Amino acid sequence: MGLRKKNARNPPILSHEFMVQNHADMVSCVGMFFVLGLMFEGTAEMSIVFLTLQHGVVVPAEGLPSGSRTLYHYGVKDLATVFFYMLVAIIIHATIQEYVLDKLSRRLQLTKGKQNKLNEAGQLSVFYIVSGIWGMIILASENCLSDPTLLWKSQPHNMMTFQMKFFYISQLAYWFHSFPELYFQKARKQDIPGQLIFIGLHLFHIGGAYLLYLNHLGLLLLMLHYAVELLSSVCSLLYFGDERYQKGLSLWPIVFISGRLVTLIVSVITVGLHLAGTNRNGNALSGNVNVLAAKIAVLSSSCSIQVYITWTLTTVWLQRWLEDANLHVCGRKRRSRSRKGTENGVENPNRIDSPPKKKEKSP
Repeated sequence: MGLRKKNARNPPILSHEFMVQNHADMVSCVGMFFVLGLMFEGTAEMSIVFLTLQHGVVVPAEGLPSGSRTLYHYGVKDLATVFFYMLVAIIIHATIQEYVLDKLSRRLQLTKGKQNKLNEAGQLSVFYIVSGIWGMIILASENCLSDPTLLWKSQPHNMMTFQMKFFYISQLAYWFHSFPELYFQKARKQDIPGQLIFIGLHLFHIGGAYLLYLNHLGLLLLMLHYAVELLSSVCSLLYFGDERYQKGLSLWPIVFISGRLVTLIVSVITVGLHLAGTNRNGNALSGNVNVLAAKIAVLSSSCSIQVYITWTLTTVWLQRWLEDANLHVCGRKRRSRSRKGTENGVENPNRIDSPPKKKEKSP
C-alpha cells in the first residue's frame, strides 16, 4: 500500500488483513476514478456532482461589483458530494496513522489497548484543531462574532454561503468515514456500541443543523463542543505520555463542565430569542424552527448530547483515576512486603547472625 509499509508476509487477497493493510490504496483508486471522469465529456457532468457543491442559486447582491452572488441550499445531490469527501477523509486518516501515530506508538511502547486509545485521541485532536480554525474563520467572515444577533435573525431565502455549506459537507463526510474506520482499525467488539452512539449523535445534530438551516448556531455550538473535546483528547495523549505532565490534568474537569454549561446557555438563549425570525406560519420541515415543536426538539437534542458526552467522559476518567489508585496501592503493598522481608533476614545485610556451629569430630 502506498501509505503503509508492506509486510514480509502477504495476506490472501480480499481477506480481512488484506483489506486493513491496503484500504487506503483501494479508496484512493475509487476517488481517482471520479477525478479522471472530469477528463471526458461524457462523464464530466456526473463527476462534477461528486467533486463540487450542488444546488446553487444566483441571487442579487448590492455590495458586490458583479451585482450577484451564488448561495446554496441542500438537496439529494449532496449525498454524492458527502460520499466523495468521505473517501478523502479515509485517505487523510490513513496518512496521519502511518506517519505520525504509528511512530509515536512504537516510541512509547504501549499495549494494544492503550495504542487504540492513543490512535483515537490523536485522530480526533487533528480533526478538532482543523475544524476549530476553519469554523472560527467562517464565523469571522460572516460577521457572527461582531454581530451575535445573526444567530437568531431570520435567514432571507433559507440559503447558505459556499464556505458554510462546504464546512457542513466536510463535517458529515468525516463522521460518516468513522463507520468504516471501525473495521479498518480493528475496533474491539465491546467498544463498537459506544463508538456507534458517539458517531450517530454527531451526525444527528450536524445533519439537523444543516437541514433546518441553523447554520450559524450549529457552527457556534460545534466550536464550543470541539474546544472541550480537544482538551479531552489532549489530556488522553498526555495520559499515555510522560508522567510528569499528568499532574496538569486536574484542570480538565473544570473546563469540561464550563464548556457544557456555555453550550446549553447559548442554545437556550438563541431559541428563546425567536431563532428563525418573526415568521410564525411555517413549519420545521421548511426550515422554520420558530414553532413550539421545533424549539422543543432543538433544546432536547442539545441537552441530550451534552448529558450523554458528559456522563461518558466522566465515567472514562473515573475509571482511569481508579486504575491509577489501584496501581499506587499495589506499589505500596510491594514496598511494604519488601521491607518485611528485610526485617525477617531475607536480604538484610546489616543483620548479625550467630556464627555457624562447628561439627565435632568423631573419635
